[in-house]
Amino acid sequence: MLARDIYAVTQAREFGRDFALARQMQRAAVSIMANIAEGFDREGPAEFHRFVTIARGSCAELLSHVYLANDIGYISADEFNRLSAQIRHASKVLRALRASLERAKS
Repeated sequence: MLARDIYAVTQAREFGRDFALARQMQRAAVSIMANIAEGFDREGPAEFHRFVTIARGSCAELLSHVYLANDIGYISADEFNRLSAQIRHASKVLRALRASLERAKS
């Protein structure tokens, strides 16, 4: 699970000293899940579509933070590859869900 993995990585090593980046990554990962859940429980596909769009934005934010964490040496290349693949997969799934919701609106 992406959020669990982000928490595990940000609670280790140098992240302990960079509380701001660690917390921002944790918030972005949680935001992905929370927006999907909140949108699903809203009234109709239009609202769900809006929240799925927000969740995709959180994926983009999280990916940028993972790049930064890798660039400054907080995570290894293996961790970067694993996390970025998870984030890209989540974004791809959300893109497909959004397209499905758009077709449902029509």
